[in-house]
Amino acid sequence: MRVLSLGGAGAVCEHSTRDLAEFSDFEEIIIGDYNLSAAKNLAARIGDARVSALKVDAEDYQSLVRLFRRFDVILNGLPFKYDMAVTKACVEAGVSGLDVSTAEEQWDLNQAAKEKNIIFIPGVGATPGITNVMARRATDYLDETEEIQINFAAFRCIAPAPGLLVTFLWEFHPRIEKQRLYFKNGRFHSVGPFEGLKKVTFPGPIGEQEVCYIPHPETITMPKSLGANAVSVHGCFPPHAMRIAKALLEAGLYNEDPITVKGVKTTPLELMHEVLIKVPQGKENRLWAYGLVVEVYGKRDGRDVKVTLWNRHPPQERWGGKAAYYKNIGIPLSIGAQMIAKGEVAGTGVLPPETALDPDSFFKELAKRHIEIHEKIEEYHKLAEQT
Repeated sequence: MRVLSLGGAGAVCEHSTRDLAEFSDFEEIIIGDYNLSAAKNLAARIGDARVSALKVDAEDYQSLVRLFRRFDVILNGLPFKYDMAVTKACVEAGVSGLDVSTAEEQWDLNQAAKEKNIIFIPGVGATPGITNVMARRATDYLDETEEIQINFAAFRCIAPAPGLLVTFLWEFHPRIEKQRLYFKNGRFHSVGPFEGLKKVTFPGPIGEQEVCYIPHPETITMPKSLGANAVSVHGCFPPHAMRIAKALLEAGLYNEDPITVKGVKTTPLELMHEVLIKVPQGKENRLWAYGLVVEVYGKRDGRDVKVTLWNRHPPQERWGGKAAYYKNIGIPLSIGAQMIAKGEVAGTGVLPPETALDPDSFFKELAKRHIEIHEKIEEYHKLAEQT
């Protein structure tokens, strides 16, 4: 079988490609990247005869369709602006695939994917991704699911790459007030940036952090897929990054109205993007890690139950510095691709990770790569009824 690692030389997907080479049975692993030099360099560093490089232009939709037909699985690690193009091309080509990020419009292709008898799984990273499967594990234990609370701490620098800077800025953009933020009692609720503040203790060196509501796709799929009455996602970046995001917001620098700076037409947001991608501070971070905590509330055998799951991974000193963040995203994507290739994903269509990926199999594969998932179950009940 052949797999295309699309964007496979990028900061995140490099670790997907490396994982495919180390753990998969694919006969050919092609790194598809616009930066052919970077793709060739990565292939050389991996040093596996199955791995080679190919220049791919994701702006050329028809070339994507033609290219995809040569593969059995498409692994997409491109920035999220390409999510729909890649998903549509997979459906048109009749080839299964998965994506590190998610666009809500991808779900609209579910029926078309079913008709082509293919599987496409959006959002197979850390969150969304690992967190979805954590929530599925908890709800499988429960008879009734009342609430799912997902918490993440993405400890990385602000601007490791243009696409990741866009993600950081988007998650605190004031326009998210108009988007779905959390689900409760049958409807979605919208709030502004930095609302819903609470403290969460994450494993390892991240420790206790203040998190806020973040717009994430888990809230869109889980009410239906896991039968939850309430689903929310709270998250944070390192404290200095949170302070910068808040300062940008307070200074009005998320504004997208046109301005002219020294004769150049731009917007405050575009200008801040260019500044942050170029200044050294945008690339600096003391701690590289990814913390995940998922808390699920419900009932089992008539008792109130809280199921908590959390991750642990090797520290940056042992896991390659910056890689201690990126591996938590790239490795799940590779595991998902391998599960598709082995026929371990049931059903067809565009499927969320919590539906597509079996928790036991997925967590077993994560453990092989030193990403541990821990679980605690707490039950509450009255010892005696009042008389």
